[in-house]
Amino acid sequence: MSTDVLAGWQKGSFTAAGFTRDTYRRGSGPGIIVVHEVPGITPKVTEFANELVDSGFTVVMPSLVGTPGKSFSNGYAMSSLTKVCISKEFTALAMNKTSPIIAWLRALGHNLNQEIGGKGIGALGMCFSGGFALGLMIDDHMVAPVLSQPSMPFPFGKKRAANLNLSPDDERAVQERAAAGCEVLGLRYTGDRLVGDRFATLRSLIGEKFVAIELPSTKKSDHSVLTEQRDEASVQRVIQFFHDKLR
Repeated sequence: MSTDVLAGWQKGSFTAAGFTRDTYRRGSGPGIIVVHEVPGITPKVTEFANELVDSGFTVVMPSLVGTPGKSFSNGYAMSSLTKVCISKEFTALAMNKTSPIIAWLRALGHNLNQEIGGKGIGALGMCFSGGFALGLMIDDHMVAPVLSQPSMPFPFGKKRAANLNLSPDDERAVQERAAAGCEVLGLRYTGDRLVGDRFATLRSLIGEKFVAIELPSTKKSDHSVLTEQRDEASVQRVIQFFHDKLR
């Protein structure tokens, strides 16, 4: 781990639903869970999380795969991607199933909300974890869900490319929360094939409660809206969304 990258972050661990994972926490104010993308908690992920801290939030970053603080590389990304595909915590290919790690994240969110209180908490997922905030939306205290380039189940075929990686019961719960007023913010590059047709599915599921930020792709590699291929306006839009919903 690079101590410089995660300077000021308090390392801990959390156990629930049969899983124990390390967590990194920093800041004060309303709570936000930031779930990293492949390959892990990179310097760019931490940079974004530090901006949330500087904006007045308590941020908790769980470490699900990879080495916290390690920089992105193609080889590192492939190694972490393999772990996502074979690990029991994630449903990387299965349709209409909620990943088991969601139960752990929900428990983490409940614990954070119980401690901090206020209007509720927020969550942001990226890439393989992009849809995880939808799973957390089952709980009433999740009032600011953000999905950045949601990519699971991995889009091998049209059906997977449109699937939200949720069980039918959880999809209905998301629909009910949206009908009660909870908005979902989504971000993607328009040429990102990993996102597939999920934005169309979200529009069909929750209608105007899905707020989409869709950026024109300039390169085939455009994927990580908030980190590796960072779009500054989108970063500021996410920060404002959290302020609007949590303060």
